[in-house]
Amino acid sequence: MKKGVMIINTSRGALVDAGAVIEGLKSEQIGYLGLDVYEQEADLFYENLSERIIQDDVLQRLVTFPNVIVSSHQAYFTDTALQNISSTTIANLTAFENGEALVNEVTLAMLH
Repeated sequence: MKKGVMIINTSRGALVDAGAVIEGLKSEQIGYLGLDVYEQEADLFYENLSERIIQDDVLQRLVTFPNVIVSSHQAYFTDTALQNISSTTIANLTAFENGEALVNEVTLAMLH
């Protein structure tokens, strides 16, 4: 890859080898890093930890770089996405209330 590459991961945390990324950032092979996902995010991204010491040394190291942004699973959070989510939710509630077919219904059969 070209020196100074920008890597953006909004897919799955495991797609990025965090240790290798740290080495790439230190050597400046990676010029910029944007992570909306992190492999060990389950205990980190969904609660307020501002009063605690984060025990994840890899994440702590990543956020020390001035050219790294970690957005904690918020990439979807756009005006368009929120409008679509709320419109779909209202349509589903209205259909349910009116006894209409639920086009977004998830059934047990679908999960197997």
